Order: sequence, then C-alpha cells, then structure tokens
Amino acid sequence: MTHTTPMEAVDPHIATKDISTVTRSGQRKQRLIQDVQVREAITHEDERGEIVEMLSQSWGFHPAPVHHVYASLIRPGKIKGWVYHKHQCDRMFSLTGFVKYVLWDMRSDSPTHGLVNEIYLTERNRGLLLIPPYVVHAVQNIGLTDAVFINMPTEPYNHENPDKYRVAPESVPYSFDKGPGW
Repeated sequence: MTHTTPMEAVDPHIATKDISTVTRSGQRKQRLIQDVQVREAITHEDERGEIVEMLSQSWGFHPAPVHHVYASLIRPGKIKGWVYHKHQCDRMFSLTGFVKYVLWDMRSDSPTHGLVNEIYLTERNRGLLLIPPYVVHAVQNIGLTDAVFINMPTEPYNHENPDKYRVAPESVPYSFDKGPGW
C-alpha cells in the first residue's frame, strides 16, 4: 500500500507557493513607488470612544500647508479613479471602512517607473498615504459598508481649472477583477 502525503496528492501545476510579504516584525516588504509614503496611524481608545491623528506639521510628512480638505465616501465594491495630478500631492487618510489604493508610477524619469502598488488602509489599520504628482491612482471599497477617506491635497482646489486628469482603465497595467481569493 502506497502512502501519499497531502502535498503529493496536489497537482503541482495548479498550486503556487506563497512569497513572503512581511518581515518577522510585521513590516510590509512591498517596494513603494518613489516619493510615495505611508504613515501608520495609532487609534487611542477609552470608555468614551476613540481619537486618531490624521496629519501634523510636526511629523515632517510633507511640508505643504493644508489648503483644502474634503471627505469622500465610496459605496461597497465601487471604485474611484483612475486619476493623476500634475501639481498637487494627495494626502489621503482612511477613516472608516476597508479600502485598497492602487498606484501606478507613469513617470518616465522615476526609478520606480511602471511599478504598481496595492496599499490597504482600513478602520482597523488607519494610515496617511502621500501620492505624488504623475502617479496614477484609484481607490476601491473592498468592504461590506461605506468607506470614508479624507484628502488634504497640497494645493488648493481650483474649481475653474482642476489639477485632475482622468486615465482610461484599459491603459493602466492593473485589473481590479482578480477573481475569488484564497
């Protein structure tokens, strides 16, 4: 009688080995696009509720002052994007819900030209994300409830001439339709 282990019973042509995505200390190994920053946020809780800081000049996160602040809500399963800016940086803070930011570096002179990043920020893993000019980005609500993020762009909004450029989804080397998970 031959004994097979569970691994021998799996067809190796349909299975792939996972790659390491975090260090022993829990830090992500993902290489970020040049000039993109992610600053984790700490939520402080007590019996009254919670508080979380979104942006402080003392952090040295980005030197531009806050000129304009807005909140954006995304319905479950919906996507906002693909866009980029020529002048402003976006400073996005995920407040509620579960979102995936996808960034694509289209800057031909960047050392990370062509790189795509997936950055997950949620109400359980809040953070501040800096997206520099000419980095194409979109955000998807991957949760089951509405998601809210706050943007504090580095330039004031110009209603007559917005610094926003839309990119056709088929020209971005990324698909949000990845099928069922593992």
